[in-house]
Amino acid sequence: MATEILIIDDNPDIRNILRDLISDEGYKTRVAANYNQALAEIDKKLPDVAIIDVKLDKGDNDGIELLNHIKSKNKDIPVIIISGHANIEMAVKSLKSGAFEFIQKPFDQERLMNFVKRAVENFTLKNQNKELSTKLFHSFELIGSSTNIEKIKDQISKLSLSESRIFINGPTGSGKELIARKIHKLSNRSNGPFIILNGALLDVQKYEQELFGEEKNNGSILYGALEKASGGILLIDEVSEIPLETQSKILRVLIDQKFKRINGDHDIKVNVRIICSSSKDINKEIELGNFREDLFHRLNVFQINIAHLRDRTEDIPLLIKYFSEKISQNYNLKKFDIDTTNHYLINYDWPGNVRELRNLIERIAILGPDNNEKVSSIIKESLKKPSGDNFKIENSLSVPLKEARENFEKEYLTTQLKKFGGNISKTAEFVGMERSALHRKLKGLGVKDLN
Repeated sequence: MATEILIIDDNPDIRNILRDLISDEGYKTRVAANYNQALAEIDKKLPDVAIIDVKLDKGDNDGIELLNHIKSKNKDIPVIIISGHANIEMAVKSLKSGAFEFIQKPFDQERLMNFVKRAVENFTLKNQNKELSTKLFHSFELIGSSTNIEKIKDQISKLSLSESRIFINGPTGSGKELIARKIHKLSNRSNGPFIILNGALLDVQKYEQELFGEEKNNGSILYGALEKASGGILLIDEVSEIPLETQSKILRVLIDQKFKRINGDHDIKVNVRIICSSSKDINKEIELGNFREDLFHRLNVFQINIAHLRDRTEDIPLLIKYFSEKISQNYNLKKFDIDTTNHYLINYDWPGNVRELRNLIERIAILGPDNNEKVSSIIKESLKKPSGDNFKIENSLSVPLKEARENFEKEYLTTQLKKFGGNISKTAEFVGMERSALHRKLKGLGVKDLN
C-alpha cells in the first residue's frame, strides 16, 4: 500500500507544487485548503505523514492545533510544519508539540523532499517494529501445560463468549495483556478495537483526559480511551494505580453507562467491554484505602489469576521452545538449542516472569552461540545471583553435618521436583527412590507439594 501524505496549506500554488513533487516520488496525496477541511480529512482517515502550514484561515497557530489533533490520535505520525512567517519561537513551539521538522517558506524543494523521505522512513520503521512485536509477543498463544495455564485456557474459551467484566491478577511480566488479547480475538468484538490504558504509566493529571477525552476551546475533540474502544474492548492495565477521584468517576460510568468529556456538555454513550488487570494484591489495596471496594466488585465479575513463573516451572521448557522458534523465525537467525533442564533455568526466581525469560532467549539468539557450553555460559551469566551461592556455602559450613545434609537434600529434591513439574513419580525415578519413600522424605524435610 502506497504511503499517503496529507498536504494542508491555504495557498493553492504551494498545495499544487507540493502535491506534484510528492506524487512524482510515488506517494499518494490528499489536500486541504483550510482548517475545517484539514480537520475533516484527519478525522476521516489519518495520513501516514502530514505537511501543515502553521497559519491558515482560523488563527496564527491553527497549524499547531492540527498538529496536536493528529498527535492525540496517533503520536507516531510524522508532521512537517512549514511557515512563511517563521521565527525561532514558532519553530521551538512546533518541535515541542511533536513536529518532525520545521521548514521556512520559500523552501528548497530538494531539502523538503529529503524531510518527507525521512518522515516516511521513520513512520514505516515504527510500523514494522509494531508488527514485529505483534508477531513475537502478541501472537495470541498462551504457552504452558501447568494446571494454572490449563485452567486459564478454559476460562478464556468460556469468558470470550460473554460480555462480563473481567479482572486479571498476576505479577509483572506474567502475561496479563496476552490473556486480554486472547479474549478479544475469540470474542464477538474481535472486529472492534482493542485499546490499552496503562494506569501505571500515565501522568496523574492526565488520567481523566486519557479516559474520557476533552473538548478543546477551538472546537477540536481529543477522544479518550472509552470512545476509542467503542465496539471493542478496553484493557485498563494496573487499574490499582488510578487515583481515587478518578475511580469514583469510572464507577459512575459503569453504573450509568455514559459519561461527559472534559469541558463537554452532553453525555456520551459507548458500547465497550472493560477488562482490568493488576500486579498488586487488590484486596490489600482496598484495606489500605487505595482502591474503592464498590468499584472492585463492579469490575470483578469474573477473575483470572495467573501464577508466577517460578510456581509453574513445568511451563519453562515449552516457553523456551516457543520463543526460540519465534525469535529465530522473525529475526531470520540460526536455530539454536537450549538445555531446558539447566539448573539455573529451573532454580531461578524469575522476578520478571515470562517477559524476563523471553528477553533471555532473545539475548541468546542475537549473540548466536555455536555450542551448548556457550549457551549455558550466557544463561549462567544472565541469571546468576551475585552472592547467593557463596552465602549458601558459608552457611552450610557454620552448621552441624546433619543440618547441612538436610539443607542439601531439601534443595536438591526441590530442584528435581521443579524440573519434573511437581510429578512425584518422575522425580522418584530420576533420584532412584521409591515413590512412597520420596513422599516420606519430602514430608520429613518440610517440602510442600508443588502442585
